[in-house]
Amino acid sequence: MQYFQNKVTWITGASSGIGEALAYALSAAGAMLILSSRKQNELERVKNQCAHPEKIKIIQLDLENASSLQEKTKEAIAAFDHIDIMIHNGGISQRSFVIDTSMEVQRKVMEVDYFSYVSLTNYLLPHFIERKSGHFVIMSSVMGKIGTPKRSAYAAAKHALHGFFDCLRAEVADQNILVTIITPGYIRTNVSVNAVTGSGGSLGIMAHDIEQGLPADKAATQIMKAVASGKFEAYVGKNGKEKLALIINRFAPNLLIKSAVKQVPT
Repeated sequence: MQYFQNKVTWITGASSGIGEALAYALSAAGAMLILSSRKQNELERVKNQCAHPEKIKIIQLDLENASSLQEKTKEAIAAFDHIDIMIHNGGISQRSFVIDTSMEVQRKVMEVDYFSYVSLTNYLLPHFIERKSGHFVIMSSVMGKIGTPKRSAYAAAKHALHGFFDCLRAEVADQNILVTIITPGYIRTNVSVNAVTGSGGSLGIMAHDIEQGLPADKAATQIMKAVASGKFEAYVGKNGKEKLALIINRFAPNLLIKSAVKQVPT
């Protein structure tokens, strides 16, 4: 896509899943990439499999390490002297009932999935304002719009993203700075395998709905189309029950709540 040609794009959570798929697709589209995650070796693997590894820089980043994010942002800006697109993609999911979920887990998920996005945005925003150009892309979830059992921490963080970035969009709209919120449904990644349980351990199970979800490379294509067209918000995934849930939530939320009570997902 022409929109991404030579655009410096910073992707967090780039070592697997949607972030990895976006790295491949954006590199093929001619973007200059900054890839970040905690896993240096996996980032190197992704870089080497991209169409143009010579146009890629790696910055190891732990979203839970709040005190490091300001310096990491400076490092990212310095990598190519500027940034055009920030893709907030890194994060963790959660699978546990509220009564079984420790406050440490609630805070951990919020720190990674919400506060890290806010911090990186605050540190990068002056750069975008100075350049009078920039595009924030936020990986939310269908769970950012609805609520189901065993997702309290995850849904809370994703709901918070919508509130924060809708406000930011309104504040910077006259400064040529764009904000696109992506709400993926079931995408075939290891998100459920790596999800934290109520005690903080990993779930270690591939949920059936996710296993049957949209392949990550197809999700990347949908995301890029939404970003290139400047959409405020876009659903990504199959036209299945998760998209139907968004429609029902908008027009008949009581019906969705009654349905959610009957279902206890993995």
